[in-house]
Amino acid sequence: MVKEFTEEIDESIETLDPDEGSDHETPSESDSVNESISEDPPDPLAQCSEELANEKDLRLRLSAEFANYRRRMENQRIEWSVRAKSGVIRNLLPILDDLERSLDAAEQTDSEDVAFTSLKSGVSLVNQNFNAELEKLGLERIQSVGKEFDEELHEAVGQAPTPDDAQNGHVIHESQSGYRLGKQVLRHAKVIVAVSSVPAPDETES
Repeated sequence: MVKEFTEEIDESIETLDPDEGSDHETPSESDSVNESISEDPPDPLAQCSEELANEKDLRLRLSAEFANYRRRMENQRIEWSVRAKSGVIRNLLPILDDLERSLDAAEQTDSEDVAFTSLKSGVSLVNQNFNAELEKLGLERIQSVGKEFDEELHEAVGQAPTPDDAQNGHVIHESQSGYRLGKQVLRHAKVIVAVSSVPAPDETES
């Protein structure tokens, strides 16, 4: 009897599946598996779209910076050109003054000498050609006589009374011509400004 009972126990033990207990996973392991399954994989199209948008934004910023750089360089090039021309022309203005003074003196001299007349014509031609070349470079003479005094263009070297009150504050004589190159004033015009000779009302009453 004991032997039969022992054999039955052995058979029951042998029939047990050794992997039967391993089929039941712990709750923590099951949750982690479910979470990993529930996460969506990254969308390649969305990633490409984002990278393309970043690349486009970078290219736009680089293009804007390059456009600003070209604009700055162009402005500097123009500024350097104006500075170079203004430096040269400013040194030529005294020569232009000498030519004009020579012509003014020749006009005030009454002489019918052929040599003198020929010389005056030659100097006049040189003055015209000189002015024409300077005008090609952008040189412009400042208009003074008859204009209202402007401290940005004129330099007052004297005053003269005038009976015409309408001329008060206006330029009536130019002692030296002024010039500008574009918006840059190379030399202010030296002028005499008219002041009214009519006394002010307060002065008359006093």
